[in-house]
Amino acid sequence: MAAVTIDSVIHPITVEIVRDAIQQAKDEHAALLLVRLNTPGGLMDAMRQIVEELDASPVPVVSYVTPSGARAASAGFFVLEAGDVAAMAPGTNTGAASPVLLTGGQMDQIMRNKVENDAAALLRSMTSRRGRNSQLAEQTVREAKAFTDKEALDQKLIEVIANNEQQLFEQLEGREVTRWDGSRVTLHLASAEVVEVRETPRERVVEAIADPNIGFVLVVLGALGIYVEFSSPGLIFPGVAGAILALLGLSSLSILPINWAGVALLVLSVVLFILEAKFTSHGILGVGATIAMVLGAVLLINGPPEIRIRLSTALSVALPFAAITMFLVTVVVRARRNKVLTGPTGMLGEEGVARTELNPEGQIEVRGEYWEAVASAPIPAGAHVRVVSVKGLKLQVEKDAGAR
Repeated sequence: MAAVTIDSVIHPITVEIVRDAIQQAKDEHAALLLVRLNTPGGLMDAMRQIVEELDASPVPVVSYVTPSGARAASAGFFVLEAGDVAAMAPGTNTGAASPVLLTGGQMDQIMRNKVENDAAALLRSMTSRRGRNSQLAEQTVREAKAFTDKEALDQKLIEVIANNEQQLFEQLEGREVTRWDGSRVTLHLASAEVVEVRETPRERVVEAIADPNIGFVLVVLGALGIYVEFSSPGLIFPGVAGAILALLGLSSLSILPINWAGVALLVLSVVLFILEAKFTSHGILGVGATIAMVLGAVLLINGPPEIRIRLSTALSVALPFAAITMFLVTVVVRARRNKVLTGPTGMLGEEGVARTELNPEGQIEVRGEYWEAVASAPIPAGAHVRVVSVKGLKLQVEKDAGAR
């Protein structure tokens, strides 16, 4: 039999993993597909796609909330009920499937009724086909009810409580299940071997960084590395590492619904950081940039609380980033404002001594070097001069009135 684990927030990459697991189970003629659950919920669209995939699976599906202490909440409850057999380990819980706005705010009553009715209808359809308690399942949506493993079993939301997978298979041995198309299948699991689903390289990478908090950190670190490369060309490593981290972070965030107001705030924060280094605002622009970055991070993901960037993450990233960025920008801007010390331009304003009389041409000594010079008025030998312009290899000088 094939087995796949959903142990994080449900999002589009989860759909890919489940779809590939079903295909692998079909290709290997598996007796069933075991879907292990430990999730706080996730995106409704992704959950619906998973339910559709499980409903249409050519292989019987057993959804199992495990290990002890795990949960299948919100969208996870729908996935649990989508299994041909629903099972839970002792000490687990499920339910609390009331939908919430992507932004986390309050829905108006009409919209809430529409969303709740849609979700409740989906649950009634799944549970009634499998002989489960449709009325009680509906209450997880309308009243946000949640259940322990024993409550779920007693009230016919699940069929089995098992301490571990071996016990689960023993209880399912010889059980007849009714598939989505009405066909009946008898499970024979006595000698079955559990084979973990092979995830694709892309799925492994994206799943590893699918947490939006990790994605946000990667994007910020990547942006910092790229900025260091632009401010100090030739270092190479910060630019390469920054580009890789930024792309990984964007790949992580791209699977989640983005709020463009959050993106705009993040862009604004970068602009304000740069302006802080160029204009004297006594820290006002820097503080504004930090606040914009924190708000942008918190608002960046359009999703329920489980998949949004946490305030603690936003603060722990924004504050150090603000300090480092403002320091680097200030260093760069100051360096550009400093007087040029090399080349012909660096000679402007330099003081020297006339080694011969300048009438109008002669030689002067500047920085320990002898230069051909031209003066607009005669200057005696030994007088102090100041460079006012450079023409080719000749310096235009004037007498330094402030020299003694």
